[in-house]
Amino acid sequence: MAELIKEKSQKLASIKKKGVFTIPSPLEIAVWLTFFTLFLACVLSVPENKNVLSYLPEVLGFWEKGVWELLAFSMQMALILGLGYLLALTPLAERFMNGLLKYCHTNTASVFTICLVTMMVGFLNWGLGLVLGAIMCRKLGDHLTLKGVPINYPLMGAAAYTGMMIWHGGFSGSAPLKVAEEGHFLEKTIGVIPISETIFSSMNLATIGVVLLVVPLFAWWQAKKRPSMMISEAFFEKKSENSSSQSYKKQPLAIIFGLMICVSCVLMLWQSQTAVYQQIDLNFINLFLFGLSVLLMGHFGRFIKAADEAFRSTTGILIQYPLYAGIMGVMKYSGLMVLVSEQMAAISTQFTFPIYTLFSAGLVNILVPSGGGQWAVQGPIIVEAAQNIGVDLSKSIMALSYGDQLTNMIQPFWALPLLGITGLKAKEVLPHSFRFMLVGLFIFLIILMIF
Repeated sequence: MAELIKEKSQKLASIKKKGVFTIPSPLEIAVWLTFFTLFLACVLSVPENKNVLSYLPEVLGFWEKGVWELLAFSMQMALILGLGYLLALTPLAERFMNGLLKYCHTNTASVFTICLVTMMVGFLNWGLGLVLGAIMCRKLGDHLTLKGVPINYPLMGAAAYTGMMIWHGGFSGSAPLKVAEEGHFLEKTIGVIPISETIFSSMNLATIGVVLLVVPLFAWWQAKKRPSMMISEAFFEKKSENSSSQSYKKQPLAIIFGLMICVSCVLMLWQSQTAVYQQIDLNFINLFLFGLSVLLMGHFGRFIKAADEAFRSTTGILIQYPLYAGIMGVMKYSGLMVLVSEQMAAISTQFTFPIYTLFSAGLVNILVPSGGGQWAVQGPIIVEAAQNIGVDLSKSIMALSYGDQLTNMIQPFWALPLLGITGLKAKEVLPHSFRFMLVGLFIFLIILMIF
């Protein structure tokens, strides 16, 4: 897989050198947003007794203060992606995917299965769903091609990406999990909001249920409607080589250690004096995923080798999250957050605010392709505006989550692991994923209007 990703990276680099590929990188977008926020703060929030030049050092101080406020959050998000990716490389995940091959004999069955499984797993963990879907797509594509069955491989790739359209309302959702954590950066404003009011709310459970029913059926219909074709067997010759394919004997120490962590997590929930849902936050989930990863790998050598591959995907988080935290710091300490919140409140009603929040979150996600980074920047604004209008905070948080996850379907940043594993190109996948986005938009809008 590393060779395939390297090959695709070299092709993209050659295109950039020719001047054809002009879309800025996510890091460049984060830097431009930083400059834009600094500019707005200097122009719109300068105190009466200062001018722009004398106020600039103070604004830069706000930025520096914000950079270091979310370091723990950055690490939490890097872990939730890396550990999810790592679980997709375990022998158990490998056996699960091989088991699916027995039931997927046609293109339509494969597209439907990939979509349904990816979304269900994506609800549990977005990193696991993303990588598992990509590996499943490649395996099924190879399996059907060897059997001489025509397939729509780009549609299969888009189906493998649909887990990113459900993740923020699931067990790895940045916003709902962060506000459920004691000591989160908005606790003084909104307190602690348990996942019973967000992830396990009746609105979100209805949303998840409808999405899991409608979107896979839509994928099945698209597979029947759109043409399939034979793919050369040579396309799949460079198969993904992950740690689980190597031979490792079971290591008792690794099994005992992983089991100890998992059992301690269960006991933590069992013995807690508070409700179970109040104990589930980012720290709990990451600790459980870590123990489960060690247990399922069964050998520290295999674990380290898989972790080396998995945690390469977290580079963007570790570099970009401090920049988004700096943007949050400028907006928070300069007063920009209050100004934007007042404008949102001025044009919104209790009925329209969740809808505006969904669309604004979808737009911001195109520029800030990170649920955690977006929550750091946009979350305080949404919270302030919701309180001014009198809109339920839990519903507002989930509206932001829905908007963020929705436009992942046209934001190729998180699709890079998928493209690397499957060998597909973004331009092949995005037309299909765009149709999935339209279906999701219809569902989310209806749910927000009803509840």
